Amino acid sequence: MNALSNRIKSIPESATLAMAAKAREMKEKGVEVISLSLGEPDFKTPKHIKEGAIEAINSGNYFAYPPVNGYPDLRKAISEKFDRDNGLKYGPDQIVVSNGAKQSIANVFMAILNPGDEVIVLTPYWVSYSAMILLAEGKPVFVRGTIENDFKATAAQVQAAITEKTKAIIFSSPCNPTGSVFTRDDLVDFAEVLKNREDITIISDEIYELINFGDKHESIGTIDGMIDRTVTVNGFSKGFAMTGWRVGYIGAPQWIAKAANKMQGQYTSGNCSIAQRAALAALNGSMEPTKEMAKAYEHRRELVYKLLKEIPGFEVNMPQGAFYFFPNVSHYIGKSYGEIKINTVNDLCMFLLEDAHVSLVTGEAFGDPECLRLSYAASDEDLKKAIAQMTVSLAKLS
Repeated sequence: MNALSNRIKSIPESATLAMAAKAREMKEKGVEVISLSLGEPDFKTPKHIKEGAIEAINSGNYFAYPPVNGYPDLRKAISEKFDRDNGLKYGPDQIVVSNGAKQSIANVFMAILNPGDEVIVLTPYWVSYSAMILLAEGKPVFVRGTIENDFKATAAQVQAAITEKTKAIIFSSPCNPTGSVFTRDDLVDFAEVLKNREDITIISDEIYELINFGDKHESIGTIDGMIDRTVTVNGFSKGFAMTGWRVGYIGAPQWIAKAANKMQGQYTSGNCSIAQRAALAALNGSMEPTKEMAKAYEHRRELVYKLLKEIPGFEVNMPQGAFYFFPNVSHYIGKSYGEIKINTVNDLCMFLLEDAHVSLVTGEAFGDPECLRLSYAASDEDLKKAIAQMTVSLAKLS
């Protein structure tokens, strides 16, 4: 008898990828589905980045295995970026380049967690955090922020969640799925709570750093006493429209960087050589395309906020970064349409996929069963059409 491991049975399928797969199935059957489920920029990778990859291919110099932790010149450029843009002091030997920020985070959990270790997860959270913790045999401890506080958990809540078993804390800012941004004051409050527990590693996921509509992006590693315990995660997918290139990285205390390098050396080895050259071109080239993308997202944010506020029963806040809305839609739980009964937000998302032909993701996957996530990384036309179709479908529920 063939049997899967308890490890793989303990984790759910990625909800975002599952919904995207269902939407693709419908499209293959000829149904016009507007996908607002994936966190993927709808822009093309900027020209100078593609040219960096083409130059690397044509040079003939980048066809051998690259160093496990990344080419030295790319790690140097990332070190300089951390210093220049974030005020973070990570030397090149503290940088590990991976196959996307997802692998970067998985490397860290596999490197630091022992069975039963607890990781505080500020909730709502990116879907894969909890699965990664479980795969590393740790235990996620969820600390929930609510819409009344822009979905930001507080330092007091973190304090209450800390136990002798707490090994790490992870959060994203700007946040996926809520678009919330932790301010300098928020981070100082967290640091105050954590300062006496030097055994707790802080994992700060900053992949949406360049899509920030408010004040200057802040990193917790810049606060006194935090840099030696903070792993700062970033990458090229969101700000540079390079999702398929799969380049992420960490800046970390050297003992964690060495462990992550060791872990990666056994699992995947180094990131694609050509993708790394494209990433170097991104760091060394013009930031204008990135700024233009951020302006477009900000325009869409205003558009979608206005449209969502007009939907009866949607409770919506104004996100300060990333490209998501995370409305509370609990108003629709318990409603029905013919034989269709809405018992959960997942039911609601399936109804909207099948009736409105709009693909969304249930908030349950992100730690909040009363919400759903809508990505506005889509054209104005698609966003207007999708929300109009959602409004018509929702009106059928009673």
